[in-house]
Order: sequence, then structure tokens, then C-alpha cells
Amino acid sequence: MAARPRYPCTMLATTRYDGPPAATPLLIAHGLFGSARNWNVIAKRLSARRTVISVDMRNHGESPRADTHSYADLAADLAEVIEAEGTPMDVLGHSMGGKAAMMLALTRPDLVRRLVVADIAPIAYDHSQDHLIEAMRALDLTDLTSRSEADRRLSQSVDTPSVRAFLLQSLDLRADPPRWRLNLDVLDREMDKITGWPAPNGTFPGPAFFLAGGESDYVPPEARAGIKARFPKARMARIPGAGHWLHAEKPREFEAAVEAFLTA
Repeated sequence: MAARPRYPCTMLATTRYDGPPAATPLLIAHGLFGSARNWNVIAKRLSARRTVISVDMRNHGESPRADTHSYADLAADLAEVIEAEGTPMDVLGHSMGGKAAMMLALTRPDLVRRLVVADIAPIAYDHSQDHLIEAMRALDLTDLTSRSEADRRLSQSVDTPSVRAFLLQSLDLRADPPRWRLNLDVLDREMDKITGWPAPNGTFPGPAFFLAGGESDYVPPEARAGIKARFPKARMARIPGAGHWLHAEKPREFEAAVEAFLTA
């Protein structure tokens, strides 16, 4: 059964699924606007062979709000969780969480046994998610009591149903008044850092797996040289038919690929 402890010496809220104690535990870091709850089903299934700990990244979910949101910050937060666990861990990160996991592996390779990076590359992107922040800020929360009504209202500014469903997982309708479980002001201010990449020095000597969606353009061919330069043992693969949210669109294929890598 999952528990949501907060380690005494860390800031991050976590969800933990206990598995066989002899295996290396797995740490999961979600992407922008997400939370640990997005990974509950996959985390529970992967815990059949290991303990799995998912985190709410800073400024997301139930973790505290902070004034900064750089990848150095995010990697340091993950390092605290691993150090509190007392043993190096396998680390899986998606999108923003993937960049945080890469930063951790490059700056604290002693804490990472194997690295899984889901649909992101160690590059700066020229897109922004500011339009989604604007849409969330603009959502009328007055007398809002149902997710279906929230979806109807959000559809006025976000066309794609799957994107609305993802964002609305971070809307707390039990709060009075309803609130977003996101620090929208800081995420907006730090967006250039989130879509960027600070290009840290160093390499990660351990096994790394870069798994992308076959329909996604987040890991372009020109990024492969940079991946191999920083992660010389990197393997790369794609899941056919999956986009950026590959773990949600093709969960069984995603789990199988991750499981095969972690147990190789």
C-alpha cells in the first residue's frame, strides 16, 4: 500500500510503494505541471521487483513552494531524497523530471545506479508552456465543484482534451476555495530555466536509457551526439505510436521497456 511520507531532512512530498528490499530502489521524478499521483499505477506495477518512490517536485503537488526552480535546485532536492534513503537509487525522470534526473546524474553520479530519461534531451527548447499557465490562471474557480465543469470552463482556452485532463489532475476541488496545486507564479517566472538547459560539465559513467515517444519531437536526431557525450553508456529507443506523455499513452509498453533496462 502506498504511503506519502516527507523525509525529515528533505522538502519533497513522496509516495512510496515498498517492494523486495534486496533490489535497488527506484526514484521517479514527474514532468512540468505533474505530480507523483500521475505515476501511481506505473509505480505500483514496477514495485513488484523493487521499492518505488515517486516525488512531488518543488512548486508542484504537496511539496513546498520555493522562490526558484532551476535544475540545480531540482537535482539537489532529488539528492536529498536519495541520501535520506541511505543508498544509491535507480532514477527515472520524464520531461522536466528527466532534465532534473540528468542534472543529478551528472553532478552526483555517486547517487545514481541506472538512469532512465523519458522523452527529453539535454538541450534547450524554444517552446514555452506559458500559454498553459495563462489558461490555468484564467480558469474561473467561482462555485466550482465538479471536474466536468472545470473541464468545460478550461476548454475555452485549452483545445486538447488530454491536456485538459492532465492539467486538471493538479486542481484541488476539495479546497475552499478550489486551488491549483502548482506555484504558477514561480513556474511562469522560471519558464526559461525549465525549457532551457544549463549544460553542466562532467559525464555519467553508469547505464542510461533514453526512451522517447515515436510520435514526439522532444528528442531530435541532432541531440544524440550530446547525449552520448555526457552519457557514454546511453541506449536509445522509441515507443511506436506514443507522443510526449508516452507513459500515459502506452503504459504497458513503457513499463516493459523500463523493467527490461533496470533488470538487465
